[in-house]
Amino acid sequence: MKKLLLGLAVISSSLFFAQKFGVKAGLNLSTINTSDSKAKAGFYGGVLMNVPVASHFSVQPEILYNGIGTKVKGDNDLQTNLNYISVPVMFQYNPTPQFYLEAGPQFSFLIDSKFKNGSTSVDGKDYIKSFDFGIGIGAGYFFIPSLGLTARYIAGVGDVIKEIGGMQPKGKNNVFQIGLVYKFK
Repeated sequence: MKKLLLGLAVISSSLFFAQKFGVKAGLNLSTINTSDSKAKAGFYGGVLMNVPVASHFSVQPEILYNGIGTKVKGDNDLQTNLNYISVPVMFQYNPTPQFYLEAGPQFSFLIDSKFKNGSTSVDGKDYIKSFDFGIGIGAGYFFIPSLGLTARYIAGVGDVIKEIGGMQPKGKNNVFQIGLVYKFK
């Protein structure tokens, strides 16, 4: 029993020390896929933990602030601003030490929503769902062991607009991210 506990302690500590922590930030280009929406630029940033699980595979959970939304051009230009705390869990394949491919789910929790038309701004909490689920796919390249460039596309799975007057409007978040990542040693 002591050998089993000692073995588990060694494995646990080696996993803890094998992890890398880091930060990332960059640009979001997002839309809500309705017929007349246009891309809106926003910011994302947060922290990550990269956990190697095999020689070429790792799992990378993240906690990110995500500023996304859409623009609708027409007689009255309307901008939708959605701010989320997102928790992506990316499964990464590393064919080389510098390059990786990734895919995984993203869970997003709405913290603020506004509709803006000119100088008028209206709270959107009554119209936007408080939770969004998406699937992400991406890639990254490290120029040096601690600094790299990352790109990811997140496709929303469910509609983010609440039911209004018995009607369920359609609209899923779609986000393209590009940014920098820094891993601490």
